[in-house]
Amino acid sequence: MRMSKSNAEESIMSYLLRSETDASPTDLNVVAMLHNFWEQKQMTLLNSSCGVSDGSGEDAASQTESLLLYESAPSPGPPYIYYVTLPGGSCFGNYKVCDTLAEARRDAARVALMNSLVNELPCRRINPQFITQSLQQAASDSAVSIDDACDPSTSIGTYCLLLHSYIGRTMLEFQEMMTVFQLLHWNGTLKGLRESQCSRQSVIAYYSQQRLDEYMRSSMALDWLGREQSSPGQLGEELQVAQRELVLARRQGIELRFYKEKTEILSLALSQAYIHHTPAAFSQTLSHPYEQEQLPLQILYSQDTGVQMTPPSSPSPTLHRSTKQTACQSISQHVETYVALNNFE
Repeated sequence: MRMSKSNAEESIMSYLLRSETDASPTDLNVVAMLHNFWEQKQMTLLNSSCGVSDGSGEDAASQTESLLLYESAPSPGPPYIYYVTLPGGSCFGNYKVCDTLAEARRDAARVALMNSLVNELPCRRINPQFITQSLQQAASDSAVSIDDACDPSTSIGTYCLLLHSYIGRTMLEFQEMMTVFQLLHWNGTLKGLRESQCSRQSVIAYYSQQRLDEYMRSSMALDWLGREQSSPGQLGEELQVAQRELVLARRQGIELRFYKEKTEILSLALSQAYIHHTPAAFSQTLSHPYEQEQLPLQILYSQDTGVQMTPPSSPSPTLHRSTKQTACQSISQHVETYVALNNFE
């Protein structure tokens, strides 16, 4: 089924929304639909960059096949968890509580497909209105003057340039880039660069062009391993917090890359720490992901206040919110990282 026509997209979106709480098997192959969507998108991008179609569409199709990454979370039994990572790095997981791996894979593809479709809407493009809203919120939260946005030597001026560099591109693309800075802020790398007297402009110019790779993950994992050695128990506590955040974010149906990367980086660090300690020291932390998934939402909420949830039997609030509300959420997700960048002098 091809998805290039807007009326087809509207029909698919309507069906996917209705199927959120449908426990019966779906009659649409959402896994194939998600693949077809990104296959067409990749082919369109490749053809537009080449100017003509010269058989390179087959290369785009093969690239899409390898870039759509499905991963199942290790679990001794149901409920099962599946993640799908899209080209560019955006990640989504199953929203429903799933009793089989196949069901979890389909639901993860459904959530990813809905977000992919919404991301193609004109209102999801970075435009002057979005930039104005983002700058106003950043200025308010960091107590700086909005007038400084015209000065590239200021923090908000640098942020303004960063936003303008993504004008015309989608909010998911902007989120993919900002995830790098979110992780650098969480890991303490930005603080270290500031103490090393690196300029704000040089840090943003360098990392805005970087992609998350094994080298960056390993570097962050080594940082956390060092913290564990100097303060035993810190790594396990941080991993439990990250696991709770990932569960809550997945059950909201939102983009998961930041939360999933944190969990994987900390797990990598823990695996190295585990080699040098007795298994009993980490047994509770290692079993924690499965226990988290079994907890009622009310307990999860009490452990991580500030994130409001609804039971799995009700439609996802994130998937039903207006695109204007979603845009506001995208802005707020980046403000904390912007404040960290604001500390560079």
